[in-house]
Amino acid sequence: MRRLLKLSALALAALTAPLAAKAPYYYYSYNTYYPTPPARTAATPYLSRVAQAERAAIAAYGPFRVLDDRTAALIGVTDGRTPAAFERMLRDFPRIATLRFVECPGTRDDRANLALGRMIRAAGIAAVVPANGSVRSGAVELALAGTTLTIDDHSQFAVHAWLDEDGYGANDYAADAPEHRKYLSYYRDMGMAADQAVSFYAMTNAT
Repeated sequence: MRRLLKLSALALAALTAPLAAKAPYYYYSYNTYYPTPPARTAATPYLSRVAQAERAAIAAYGPFRVLDDRTAALIGVTDGRTPAAFERMLRDFPRIATLRFVECPGTRDDRANLALGRMIRAAGIAAVVPANGSVRSGAVELALAGTTLTIDDHSQFAVHAWLDEDGYGANDYAADAPEHRKYLSYYRDMGMAADQAVSFYAMTNAT
């Protein structure tokens, strides 16, 4: 199982993290980081966050909930079926322009998740992480895919290093290995400078 790493100032600047490389069914726990300490009165329990989005939804597509014809929410884990669910959602609601990250623990399929991120960017959708929103693991890549990214001070993020299904981590592969390039290429495609992508990726794997 991957070990965990709290977001640093660099993590806040880059707002991204690598996914579980080739390890679709590992289970994780997370350390969390709050950009500023949340006020006691602002705290909203997990079930309340999800329940509010579920009640407001007018349609569901995998982990996506359509809130109105311009807004969708992401709730839950993405997997290999999620890109197709995203396509169906945009087919039925082509005016969606904002994706709210409500409760997003990560992904079971990192390749599909990276493809989904590119689809979000290609669709011109903005990302919003509301108060008490939680964006962890592979979901951070999806937040980075927004054409713009708005983050409430009381939201939380979690990133961690990866371990593949053979028990190898990032440091076990050569610097130019494909296992690294797929993440670095994604970060660049999402608008990060080369040095930012390299620095952030190294930080997340420095466990």
